[in-house]
Formats: sequence, C-alpha cells, structure tokens
Amino acid sequence: MWTLLAIGLGLVLLRDRQFRRFHLFGRFWRADWGRLGRLLLLGLPIGLAMGFEGAVFSAAAYLMGLIDTDSVAAHAIALQIAALTFMVPLGLGQAATVRVGRALGAGDLQGITRAGWTALVTGVGFMSLTALAMWLFPTQLVGLFLEADAERGRVMGLAVSFLAVAAAFQIVDGAQVIAAGMLRGLHDTRIPMMFALFGYWVVGIGAGVWLAFPGGLQGVGIWIGLAVGLALVAVLLIVRWSMRQRLGLVSSAVVASRSGAVPLH
Repeated sequence: MWTLLAIGLGLVLLRDRQFRRFHLFGRFWRADWGRLGRLLLLGLPIGLAMGFEGAVFSAAAYLMGLIDTDSVAAHAIALQIAALTFMVPLGLGQAATVRVGRALGAGDLQGITRAGWTALVTGVGFMSLTALAMWLFPTQLVGLFLEADAERGRVMGLAVSFLAVAAAFQIVDGAQVIAAGMLRGLHDTRIPMMFALFGYWVVGIGAGVWLAFPGGLQGVGIWIGLAVGLALVAVLLIVRWSMRQRLGLVSSAVVASRSGAVPLH
C-alpha cells in the first residue's frame, strides 16, 4: 500500500503543472550531501519524537496485558476511537508546519503567529467536540466494536471507563501534535524531541505504572498516566512556542532560511 502511495504521489509531481515546473526529480541520482546532512539533523529528532510517542502506546498495551485480557480488549477499543479522531489534529499539525515555514521563509512574523495559533485553536476546538461526544455517548461508541451480547460485560465497562479518561486525553493529545508541528515550521526539533522523551517515558509511563499497580487503579491508571504525559508535553511545547522570539527561534530561523542553513535548537 505504501509503495503504491509513493508511486502515485510521484506521478502527481511529474504530471501536475503546479509541481512539474520545480523539476523535483531533476538529477536525482546526484546526491547533495551537504543538504542531505542538514535534512538529517532536522528530521532525525522529528522521527525519534514520533517513535517515542508511538512506542509509549505499545508499552501501554503490554502493561494492560499484565492486568488481564479484558483490559487489553477494552484498551484496544478506546485507543481505536481516540486514534480515529487524532487524525484531524495530526493533519493540522502538518499543515501548521508548512504554513509556519512559508511565513518564516517570507520573513513574515505576523504570518508565523497567525499560522501557528490558527492551527492550534482549530485543532483543540475540534478535539474538545470529540471529547464531549466521548463523555456523552461512551456506551454507544464502544458498542460499535462489540457485536455479541456475551461480549457486553466487563469489556464494555472497562472500555467506557477508559474512554472517560480518553476524552480529556483527546484535547491535550491534539494540542501537543499541533504545537510540535508549529515548532517544526521554525526548524525547532531537538528540544521538542527531549520534551517528548521526558513527558511520555518518564512522566507518562512512570505515573501510569504507579497508578495502575501500587495505586490499584489498573487500566484506568495507565490511561491517566498517558493523559498526564501528553498534557505535560503539550504545555512545554506551547510555552516554547509562546517564547519563540525571546528564545531566538524566529530570528535565527529567519536568517538560516535565507542562507539555506538549518538552525539546531
């Protein structure tokens, strides 16, 4: 599937007039090692941060397995619902990266501000609505995944309890992925990666394990830990974005964008 998608996108770049004029595949066999190196320094922290986030949810599933099979099943249902709505802020975060980056290249400080905050407000607003739906209709949403009456027992109750936490989790999850995209538009990737590592794996998993086992909350404790970790990362990223001029992220990035260099923050 991914190969077909890559081929399809390549054909669009070759055939569409908007992209064909850029000759994106011109002399592709000649590597520009300097530029590739700068892209690696910029992109590697992004990949690691995304890996930290994805892996923490895998770790949560393993922790659920230490409780019982019903908890694993309920966790999978709640996570599937949350992942579906997460696609919207994920896309907005990518759009924010592009729009902030375009404004950066143009030296438009007001455009940078407008692009970032617009994406964040839109995404958090959408996730707030989905959180409300999870609070109001948890049984109906979970019921979409449970067909037989025999399944509508403990799994249903657990999934509904997880979904109650996931509703709050939705809002901070959307905020952190969009805020990360906003900072990527400023070429700021290294410090956000450290935020992700600390927030997900120290605070998130640490709080989840403590609440689930010594605290006796079991699966709900793991979900609360995830929500706390995501909330911390969201706050750190938004504070960093708010302080972008004081930290020199905008000024150094504008100079670097005009010179072709990649600032490392």
